[in-house]
Amino acid sequence: MRKGSTAQHNGQRGRPREFDADEALDRALTVFWRRGYEGASLPELTKAMGISRPSMYAAFGNKESLFRKALDRYHARRAPWICAAMEKATAREVVETLLRSAADALTQPGCPHGCLTVQVALVCGDEAASIREELNARRAAGEAELRRRLERAVKEGDLPRKTDAADLARYVATVARGMSVQAAGGATRKELHRVVDMTMRAWPA
Repeated sequence: MRKGSTAQHNGQRGRPREFDADEALDRALTVFWRRGYEGASLPELTKAMGISRPSMYAAFGNKESLFRKALDRYHARRAPWICAAMEKATAREVVETLLRSAADALTQPGCPHGCLTVQVALVCGDEAASIREELNARRAAGEAELRRRLERAVKEGDLPRKTDAADLARYVATVARGMSVQAAGGATRKELHRVVDMTMRAWPA
């Protein structure tokens, strides 16, 4: 059995799954990233994954369940550089590292440009309200984590006492989301890093 695969019955007890689940999930992730949640059809997803629709349901559940698993995988890939940025000594280093790492991730060769959570949320209709809510909740959680780190910086004297950590976190999150839209529209890595340069020039003195 290949890495990432697990046993599935598929009508026969003990019959192993005949595909790599991680690889199939990566392919589904790319389809969602390029097409959005609603734009990604089941035939398109199963074709990209190289499996039948029954196999997809057996391994990943319905389309919504598949998307949530792909979203978890996407965030797991981003977690290491986000955690590394949050551990920087100063708030300025935290924010600059977050934004520069984002600029690199948003323009990574071999992947769709832009952020999956931003791109999908922009095109979610009413029928995908639960998906939009999930994406909004994840972005809000990331912003809240940054706010707490900035609040700590204010208490430690690393940021001016008058700094509103919530407003600053919202500002940084807005810049990051704007960079995602720019990347999806064709902005280069160099251009995004210039956006970071300008953002950091506005850092609280």
